Amino acid sequence: MFLYLSKKISMPNGIKLCSLTWNSEQGWLACGGELGLLKVLKLETGAAVEGPCATAPSNLSMNQTLEGHHGMVLAVSWNQNYRKLTSSDEQGLIIVWVLHKGMWFEEMINTRESSVVRDLRWSCDGQKICIVYEDGQVLVGNVDGNRLWGKELNIQLAFVEWSPDSQFILFCTTEGTCQIHDFNGNFVAQLCMHFGVKGSTTPDIVGIDWYNGLEGHIDPGAPTLALAFLNGKLQLMRHELDEESILLDSRMANSCIKWSPDGGVLAVAGSTQRDTPSSMVQLYSSNGNHLRTLQIPGTRISAVSWEGGGLRLALAVDAYIYLANIRPEYKWAFSGNSTCVYEFKKKDRGEHSVMFWDIRTCERNCKYVNHLVAVCGGGQHSVLATLGQESEQFILILCNSIGSPVDSKYIKLEPLFLAMNSHYVFVASENSVYAWEYQTTGIHSAPGVRQIVQTAEGAAERTFHIDGQLHSDPDLQDDTNECMDHICCICCSETILMVARESGIVHRYSLPMLTLETKDLLHCRPQVMELNCNSTRLSVIDMNAVLSFYDLNTQASDTNEQRIETSYDCKKVLDFERKDVWNMKWADDNPDLLAVMEKTRMYILRGTDPEEPVSSSAYLCSFHDLQIQAVQLDEVMQQPEQPGKQHVFSHETKTVRDMQQMLRAVDIQDAYSYIEEHSHPRLWISLANHALEKLDLSFTEKAFVKCKSYYGVQFVKSLHILKDKFKQKAEVCVYFKRFDEAEQIYLDMDRSDLAVALRVKLGDWFLVEKLIQNGAGDDLLLELTWNNIGDYFADRKNWSKAATYFAKAENPDKLADCYYALENWGALAKLMDTIHDGSPLLLSIAKKFASVGICKQAMIGFVRGGQTEMAIDCCMELNHWDKAVKLAKKHDCENIVESAIMKYTKYLLQSGNLLHAVDVYRKGGQHLNAAKVLNQLARQMAAKKASPLEVKKFYVLAALEVEAYRASILTSQAHMSHSKPLLGKTAAATTLEGLIQHDAATSMERSLENAWHGAEAYHLWLLAHRELYAGHFDQAMKAAWWLRDYEDVLEIADIYSLIALTSFYSKHYAECSKAFIKLESLMNIPEKRQKVYAQLALSIFMQFSPVSLCKTSSRTCRSCFSPVQVLLIPNAHYKFQPSIFLV
Repeated sequence: MFLYLSKKISMPNGIKLCSLTWNSEQGWLACGGELGLLKVLKLETGAAVEGPCATAPSNLSMNQTLEGHHGMVLAVSWNQNYRKLTSSDEQGLIIVWVLHKGMWFEEMINTRESSVVRDLRWSCDGQKICIVYEDGQVLVGNVDGNRLWGKELNIQLAFVEWSPDSQFILFCTTEGTCQIHDFNGNFVAQLCMHFGVKGSTTPDIVGIDWYNGLEGHIDPGAPTLALAFLNGKLQLMRHELDEESILLDSRMANSCIKWSPDGGVLAVAGSTQRDTPSSMVQLYSSNGNHLRTLQIPGTRISAVSWEGGGLRLALAVDAYIYLANIRPEYKWAFSGNSTCVYEFKKKDRGEHSVMFWDIRTCERNCKYVNHLVAVCGGGQHSVLATLGQESEQFILILCNSIGSPVDSKYIKLEPLFLAMNSHYVFVASENSVYAWEYQTTGIHSAPGVRQIVQTAEGAAERTFHIDGQLHSDPDLQDDTNECMDHICCICCSETILMVARESGIVHRYSLPMLTLETKDLLHCRPQVMELNCNSTRLSVIDMNAVLSFYDLNTQASDTNEQRIETSYDCKKVLDFERKDVWNMKWADDNPDLLAVMEKTRMYILRGTDPEEPVSSSAYLCSFHDLQIQAVQLDEVMQQPEQPGKQHVFSHETKTVRDMQQMLRAVDIQDAYSYIEEHSHPRLWISLANHALEKLDLSFTEKAFVKCKSYYGVQFVKSLHILKDKFKQKAEVCVYFKRFDEAEQIYLDMDRSDLAVALRVKLGDWFLVEKLIQNGAGDDLLLELTWNNIGDYFADRKNWSKAATYFAKAENPDKLADCYYALENWGALAKLMDTIHDGSPLLLSIAKKFASVGICKQAMIGFVRGGQTEMAIDCCMELNHWDKAVKLAKKHDCENIVESAIMKYTKYLLQSGNLLHAVDVYRKGGQHLNAAKVLNQLARQMAAKKASPLEVKKFYVLAALEVEAYRASILTSQAHMSHSKPLLGKTAAATTLEGLIQHDAATSMERSLENAWHGAEAYHLWLLAHRELYAGHFDQAMKAAWWLRDYEDVLEIADIYSLIALTSFYSKHYAECSKAFIKLESLMNIPEKRQKVYAQLALSIFMQFSPVSLCKTSSRTCRSCFSPVQVLLIPNAHYKFQPSIFLV
């Protein structure tokens, strides 16, 4: 992180400032000071600061002085939700200001002259404001100005703060204590202070700030509540009752503190009283790590505030406002030629989001990881360092350009510093270094480079202590050998690893053997280091943002020495120093070129000489071919999920710009001479391109030879073969990818065939179609064009347009695929009708129909394609057994279907799926087997005492299947009699033969001899019960009496019990007595039950004599309309009449 002053705003008449606050949403900056000074400022935004080289705006677009206060303005606070400003002075006057037509006006005024307002704060939702007075008076009001409650705390108050959820209020006193109250003012607890010494008073509190959490949390376990004390102590707490606070010492007299808008950085302002008084601002991370210190001119900083984006600080120092720009240390990296990897947070997700963004194609891939610690890039890959699930465990995840994990390692070292090249990943903690040679597929090293660190055990991982020996144990921890001189940064190239320590000593290790070559001494405490492309120069940015160069001695050290002492082979480049540097990047093809960022300017250094600067705040990504690529991460982080090319900044070096200007102004020979003096492949390519435009093939060939472009030389040779200047010019346009211009040249030459060939070669089939319609090409080419256009739409899943072009091209194969994707089954069926029999396409279409369950069309397709067995299999797979049977009979392959039905139904019966087996038998025409299974089901249901109606239904279905079987036999015999008249059989003889076959089949299953027998039994059983419950006791007794013929279906005890019951109620005591006699004579019932029958009969017939008292009533038969006086119906035309007339 880098911090520097960017602007200074002075107050009129040298009035000193006392308060300052920055509206993070609308950008207004309010400041208050002595003599009633209150100003609202706003920095300009808009087109003036837009563009690829944009920097932070610094000019003022608003500077309004608000009049109303006469005393010192001690507190100002924004209500961002309602766009209101509240200010108070030492005389107790409180004013609420609102914006109207671009100007601020008074809305409400309140005054209390008896005491001074020490602080006021709005709640996070902007609904409430809490005002505290020095004498202990507390007022809480709403946004409309109404008072909610007031309270006297009887203590001297200094500060107030709301909790993020507005449920608690913290009151800080002048005695160094802090009380916690709820939103109604009730005391809750005393905030625990960890800096009080027993027997002494707590130091004065000078600032309190509680992060509201509106921008999410970088770390869910990070502190959000900060307190600053006058003696330089800081207390960071996770919540108001946190007993494990983080305690810090800023080593200065603190004056104020403020969290950044995202809660990741705490700004602490204060002053020191050493030789001369000086003010400074220190930045700390949310976990208490010191990030940066900035010296501020002035005697005292009275207030500090953050801009909404977290990229600037406003400081109230004496009579001035200082604006300080911040260059955050984003977790980001650049790998390969175009992949930018950066981390950001989503409010709705607890994980860290990592974006893999290709800056050339704008392809984006977002990945989510837990507890991301650091990001590093090198070669074609990047590494994500995350916190493991176990204690003191960290994970290194190697990712490719789209974020897919390639490999991972578990380590015990805390990854404070990371470095990476095309073969190695280096991780450093405070005392140890871990080296990992990662393996990736498809990557080959130059000979002699990748001979790694394979020890006797063959390990590709090594860990060593900074003062110890090399180990192959990757689980070595820091506490094995503690040291006071900690590691502060590392860097690496393909041949050297540099490890710097806080004292300035740098350990140089050679790669791939990872051998300590020498120890160099720097004259500073390095913060960032980087090696040039040939590892001859080291650039260092120290803690004060000063850039310096060190030339490295590349001579190998004596490997026989047992101990390498600190040497001075690393020589500092004298007379070179750059201040306020926060980023740098060496060119990967020139050891003398370095790009650096100084404040808001980018410099390119050739050796130690800088070129003209360019205004930019972008982060440097790559420096190749005299061109710099950088990314404006500040703008990207505002919308991190939608980075675009507008966020990429490209800049060419002065040499390239001068070369381009020279090519436009001077002769090509002079340009050739200039490039020979400043030879670089990029310059030779520029010369070759310029010569090509002029069709100067001689200089073009020379330039391609100089830059070793074999393709370019071959292209020039092909141009020599073409004698026509127009053709050469067209080929040059094609070389520069100006295809429209090349096409126009061919058309002007009246060579539309060449224009068509060009578009065909480019695969631009839409323009090919247009050219053919204008008269070029033939029908075959047009058909090819339509097919390729159809493929274009098919690749993009635009099936409707693809089908249109395939139909034009008369390509039924591709057309069938389109109809299938569109689920247009009608069109697919019509297409199948146009295809001749035996075509393989029929089978393909049939398979498509079969895959979606359309049996009819699939069967037709298989049959027409000559695959009858496949058609039968399809019908059977789709459970259309009736179609399978008909098809099998038609093609004399019934055995296939019968065998399949037998196997399938056997499986169904064994698995207990009887109803499905019945369905298969029915559709397969095997009605007799279906009837057997239904009879079996009916008997099982009856045994389980299921509903009689359900049992009856099963018997009815079984009887219907028997009837269907009988009808199928008669139909088949009749068909045979018509188809074979020479046999001399009459219709009667045929029918008789069918009946004989039926009898032979049903005789094997006794229950099928009388198919309706079971159904009749349960019908009468249900009828008797219905009549009984309806009160028709006589009819119920008659129906029950018929059940005596169905003792093989129903339980005998149940039959005679029903007869006895219905006879009793119908007063046919004689029949009732006979039924009880039958029940008492049954042998298969328990003796206890027989006794019950006997006792019941005794109790009935002791009261009623076994003589029928009721006369038989007459009813009319609904079949023959004859009177029915008895239970028998001699004149009925049906075998079983009770089931008709008693319905």
